[in-house]
Amino acid sequence: MSAAAAESPLEGYDPAADPHEAHVEMMRVGGRMLRVAVFRARPRAGAAPRRPILFFNGIGANIEIMAPLAHWLPDQDIITFDMPGIGGSPDPKFPYRPWTMALRAARLLDKLGYSGKVDVMGVSWGGGLAQQFAFQHPDRTGKLILCATAAGVLMAPGDPKVLAKMADPRRYVDPSFMRANFHALYGEETAADGHISRLRPPSQKGYLFQLAAMLGWTSAFYLPFLKARTLVLMGEVDRIVPLINGKLLTRLIPNATLKTVPGGHLFLVTRPAETFPIIEDFLAGDDTPDGGMASL
Repeated sequence: MSAAAAESPLEGYDPAADPHEAHVEMMRVGGRMLRVAVFRARPRAGAAPRRPILFFNGIGANIEIMAPLAHWLPDQDIITFDMPGIGGSPDPKFPYRPWTMALRAARLLDKLGYSGKVDVMGVSWGGGLAQQFAFQHPDRTGKLILCATAAGVLMAPGDPKVLAKMADPRRYVDPSFMRANFHALYGEETAADGHISRLRPPSQKGYLFQLAAMLGWTSAFYLPFLKARTLVLMGEVDRIVPLINGKLLTRLIPNATLKTVPGGHLFLVTRPAETFPIIEDFLAGDDTPDGGMASL
């Protein structure tokens, strides 16, 4: 990363409230310009540094929305980026597919100097991309964490009324609309204002291309071949990606464990005190199939 980027805090995020140093930079990766953020680890006293985490965000979600991850996971670097046309990344010129973005993510790790394995984490739409990365780059994947996600087109759909609100672009540009519908969308009111304050509206083209990227895509056929020890985290009252989808993922992935959180789709933000101890236990466990957390 350039010296200029190293001196600049992440736009819209207060690093003073976080144990990480947050850096942002525009980088050309595989022919596309991407807005990239790295949250540098500050291991807690007595804690050894852990493998970095490569994080894939949800649809239309900019870096700032999930920046609080750094507060809850201070022992490892977190690498993430805005998808084309999302947050600060320029609009895509051409459509893309999950496999092309997984390839760019691997190239990004190389450019940033992360040559070994990373733990891979994705939420919702990003959970699909995390599955693709783990299949496509098994040699780069340590552990895999899938949050509020599914196996693509072969999924149990959410509540149609909620999905209609999800598709409404006002949830990105109108804070009053998001505030009024936060409970309907995410199953609870907690952390609504904090989430809304970090929103950065995607471009129309960026959002549509991100939707189109997953058309016809499914991971169901290759999930049985994933080698990474996997944690599947689902919200018990998720009306966007119902819990049954997590059960399907857990059945298909050989070394997967399912854990649930008493929250909705955005439990990483609304229920961090309940969610991150589960993630911590998982990350602290063994990588091997017979070690660490027991599968269901």
